[in-house]
Amino acid sequence: MATTYWLLVGTPGNFRKSREMGFTVQGVKSRHRAKAEKMRPGDRVMLYVTGVQAFAGTATITSTYWEEHTPVWTSEKKGEDYPWRFKVTPDVLLDEKDFLPAADWATKLAYVQKWPPAHWRLAFQGNVHIIPEGDFAALESAMRAVVKQPAGRRP
Repeated sequence: MATTYWLLVGTPGNFRKSREMGFTVQGVKSRHRAKAEKMRPGDRVMLYVTGVQAFAGTATITSTYWEEHTPVWTSEKKGEDYPWRFKVTPDVLLDEKDFLPAADWATKLAYVQKWPPAHWRLAFQGNVHIIPEGDFAALESAMRAVVKQPAGRRP
């Protein structure tokens, strides 16, 4: 089965919460059950942080989804508890100061070309998206380059 490349959009607070848990589990909002059902071990996840509008890391899905309502992540929607959860293994995680600004990538990503250039931010509305493998690979490669740079040499 082919690998699917998922883009998970979340708040800075939810990214920090996932970091505190060692990026071992991710959850998606209740309205995304159909997408969660399609997520498979081996699929890849790109993490995008709203507010700062940046790419923050990648992970690999290691389990099928399950339903759980233990509060972990928060949402503006009352009662939203990200019930569709799946195990992940982190691949590349950036420190907040090193996140890749989406504005620098908007014109380079095939996924974003669906929207008018002036409205590229619309590409990152919503919690879960599928993105092209090439976009995922380019972003992950840039993240790996940042991680390999010695302290003080990062852009």
